[in-house]
Amino acid sequence: MRLTTKWSTLFARGLLALHGVQAAKLSVNTQQLFDESMNFLDTIYDRSASYLYYFYYPLAAGPHETRSSVWYATGLLQRNEGDDAEQAIKIIKAVIGDQEKNETLQWFGDYTVYPEQPTVGTDAYPAKIYGSWDPNWRGFIGTNLIVIYEEFQHLLPQDVQDLILESMRNNTIGDSYRVGGVDDDNLYPSYSNPSLMRAVASGWTGRKLNDANMTAAGEMYAREILDLFNSNNTLSEFNSGTYAGVSIYALTLWAKYMPADSVMGQNGARMIADIWETTAALYNAKLRNLAGPWDRAYGYDMNKYVAILGIYIWSLLGKEQAFGEDARVWSLAHADDFEYAPLIAVLAPFHDALISNATLASLTSSDEQIVTTAAFSPPHDQVPRNVTTWMSANMTIGAESFRQDVLGGPREDNSQWNPAVVQWARPCGDGSVGYMTLHASEVALDVGVAPHELNLMYPAGNSSSAFTFLVSPNPLGQKRDILGVEDIYGVSVQVGGTVEFKPQVSFCGLAGGTCSVIHGFEFWNLTFTMPKGSTEIPSINLRFE
Repeated sequence: MRLTTKWSTLFARGLLALHGVQAAKLSVNTQQLFDESMNFLDTIYDRSASYLYYFYYPLAAGPHETRSSVWYATGLLQRNEGDDAEQAIKIIKAVIGDQEKNETLQWFGDYTVYPEQPTVGTDAYPAKIYGSWDPNWRGFIGTNLIVIYEEFQHLLPQDVQDLILESMRNNTIGDSYRVGGVDDDNLYPSYSNPSLMRAVASGWTGRKLNDANMTAAGEMYAREILDLFNSNNTLSEFNSGTYAGVSIYALTLWAKYMPADSVMGQNGARMIADIWETTAALYNAKLRNLAGPWDRAYGYDMNKYVAILGIYIWSLLGKEQAFGEDARVWSLAHADDFEYAPLIAVLAPFHDALISNATLASLTSSDEQIVTTAAFSPPHDQVPRNVTTWMSANMTIGAESFRQDVLGGPREDNSQWNPAVVQWARPCGDGSVGYMTLHASEVALDVGVAPHELNLMYPAGNSSSAFTFLVSPNPLGQKRDILGVEDIYGVSVQVGGTVEFKPQVSFCGLAGGTCSVIHGFEFWNLTFTMPKGSTEIPSINLRFE
């Protein structure tokens, strides 16, 4: 879908100047978001350690967590009541104090995952990327330090300002060690959220330190990202309830903090508007869900887990539209992303003004339409992924075709990769949503989507191929057991194609079953296999009513 947005150059330039010495003035919706998130974070803050407790592992016995503590520091500086600023400064000093200073290490300039962890790279605690150290922490924490420096410099002593600039120098140099395909790293320009953060961290830091090489590196990387984005006006990391939110955050820094002579300053606002137009077209306001397909997801129903896009929608349209007015957001799956909310709130006055009235109206709509677009993630995509999604008030069906050299999508993670998704409103009156998502087992897929229909084919498959779907358990009061598609509550499913029409069924549950839950979600596993000895191309046709 080629989306266009009309821009007033004068208006955009005016917005770019909207940062000064006062805390951001928040809208009613954003203030509610800010207050609820800070009330939650206040309860898990350990003043004696100057860190938040590690809420991502709520059953862990005592560790603290680094990244979320910096998000909280941003909220403390925005609120600035009592000793809030003093506590924020303690957090900043503690986190930067634990930054890796050895330039010979692959994780130079990175920050601890949690401060109690052993020294990375020792025999007892080997260096494991995305394990004992996470290279994306440079982006998350570094860009947050940029926001703190830009928005709250008037609250920071000079030594803390200097400390942030020193930290960003080390951060940016260390991040330059990352090369996709080398040393187990996967940072390509198509890995949208850390790429966007890397570009602005390098460009901003280079300008602050008058380092021309660092500045040029940020601009060069931004152009590579732009080349991919401009082909379809979409992120390579497409339609992720979590990571589209991170990318929008990074682009807000492009638009707000980078000057007019920067490719980031020139394109950030436009890219945000394009992403939101596509997102709004794929958002079903009645279901409060982003229709599929999802390149990366931490759940199958945004009413049941915290997606960062949901936090943005709260700021734009209110809590009711995002999660439900009475939702206890801190209690949902993946609730640690609620810790991101203060940072989003601080940037909201600038960001939210970039969203057109037409896009806001689309976010509140459940109109029937077919949405088509594409995304491209080299080096793993051999061709662009073509996306088709049917939207209606009570059901969405979305899928993307692909030809790849890996399983599990560009991120090589089948727990997050959802190339075909169906969602529907259940008639039980509790507002719950049913879902069915393809757990792909092939590197190539052809799709066809039409009203009430999903057609899938493995062009390189054979008689050993199978179509596996993860299906939501029925709601309380309905059938406990799903033994076939006829037992799925709230939707009628007819099966066709070259597969056996009766699936193999198993359950993946919290307290048992034949497999484990994914991101805290239980599901029934319905697998449709090919007839023994079949020579036909594997295909399945599903009709929903």
